Amino acid sequence: MIVKTTSSAIIGIDSYPVDVEVDISRGLPQFSTVGLPDASVRESKDRIKSAIKNSGYRFPGNRVTINLAPADIKKEGTGFDLPIAVGILSAQGVIEKERLSEYMFTGELSLDGGVKGIHGALPAGIQAAEMGLKGIVLPRENAGEAAMVEKIDVIAVDYLHDVVEFLNGTKEFIPMETDISDLFSRSLHYPFDFSEVNGQNQAKRAMEVAASGGHNIIMIGPPGSGKTMLAQRLLTILPDLSLEEAIETTKVHSVAGLLSKKESLLAVRPFRAPHHSISDAGLVGGGRIPRPGEISLANNGVLFLDELPEFKRNVLEVLRQPLESGHITVSRASASATYPARFMLVAAMNPCPCGYFTDSRRQCTCTPRQIRQYRARISGPLLDRIDIHIEVPSIRYKDLSKESGGETSETIKKRVNRARNIQKDRFKSGILCNARMSNRQIKEHCVLDGDSKRLIEMAVDRLGLSARAYTKILKVARTIADLEDEKDIRQSHISEAIQYRTLDREAI
Repeated sequence: MIVKTTSSAIIGIDSYPVDVEVDISRGLPQFSTVGLPDASVRESKDRIKSAIKNSGYRFPGNRVTINLAPADIKKEGTGFDLPIAVGILSAQGVIEKERLSEYMFTGELSLDGGVKGIHGALPAGIQAAEMGLKGIVLPRENAGEAAMVEKIDVIAVDYLHDVVEFLNGTKEFIPMETDISDLFSRSLHYPFDFSEVNGQNQAKRAMEVAASGGHNIIMIGPPGSGKTMLAQRLLTILPDLSLEEAIETTKVHSVAGLLSKKESLLAVRPFRAPHHSISDAGLVGGGRIPRPGEISLANNGVLFLDELPEFKRNVLEVLRQPLESGHITVSRASASATYPARFMLVAAMNPCPCGYFTDSRRQCTCTPRQIRQYRARISGPLLDRIDIHIEVPSIRYKDLSKESGGETSETIKKRVNRARNIQKDRFKSGILCNARMSNRQIKEHCVLDGDSKRLIEMAVDRLGLSARAYTKILKVARTIADLEDEKDIRQSHISEAIQYRTLDREAI
């Protein structure tokens, strides 16, 4: 007898349906799984057999064949345990078949029949809704995550016998529901605030401009000048996540298995700060079976690279393509996966190996050659892709001794939100910030007057700026104009944007 149940598998951050076909036929006792299963799927036969027996049901003594279709895509993970067990029990007549086609099943089985959590519950719920299914049956610890999806019933189960009772209608299960607005209100609390940063007014201004336009930024300054403090507080002035952005961010973390049992939705922008010893696969994603890397985990948030020159050269170079495209495709022999990578890059570095080249109070011990070699670790093409370069000098005592660091994050955030709203109204094409403007949009929205053209022409000639650096200046100037609620870009906006090319000026 053949029984079919529906499950799902993950490619990238999206789910695709998998038909789990179970056939119990005459023959010697044997359990075989076909359809390109990986090791974790092949090993499921022992878990399933024990779970069925320890739940009080009989495991068939005949030949059991499991087919996972489509058979040309490799299946991985332990989420197929539950749909296979449900199919076996249904083939034996333990479960009535009438409701099998209405639900998707996913979950790992323990030997005692318990249903354990899996990765990728949110994409599975989205797939169930797209297929027009009535609902999804999955582990209780994943139920809140899947409940983010509307129009489907999310049935949370703890044990295999719960699934049997639900499908046979002998026990009533209330679908899980989640209050999304409550999740957002409880999550929007930050432990940091910009008012805690004393001094560094110019750097704060640069961070505000970066947040307003979604621009990448690099800070150059001696140790202890506050670069990390500024980076950590950038999240507090960025616009709140929209529901679409929150769901996309949650999908990435769900697939990576980084959602805690208490989290069903990531309502706060992620902040990722990998160590400089990270590999290129760890940064952009990879592995034998592709997994999202740090740039995808920072999607819709901030990727902070402290001590930028200490990162391996090949690791930094892989950032160039996703910084431009906003996504990364990881190809392996077994599969190819595309992950989102729309993040704000915030980098920090010392001006020289000892760190005190620009410090007026400490003497630098580095030779000019050492300084050039140190800065050469960051390639010109990568620097071109960073919109804002800003110096963060050491803080003087009179600034440190102040009781307050100035404006709060809430005050700055209001200006940032106002600028972002101007940009949303301007583009109306899925682009949310100036940093993502195309060349056509730059020509349309970054029109310069005569004085501004002469100023930027002089800067390009004297600094030897590339075409990409030129467009970065225009984008930053557009953001500065938006912050001042100006329709046209003025000479003062271009002047400030040019000042944010510190490393280009020092290259002369």
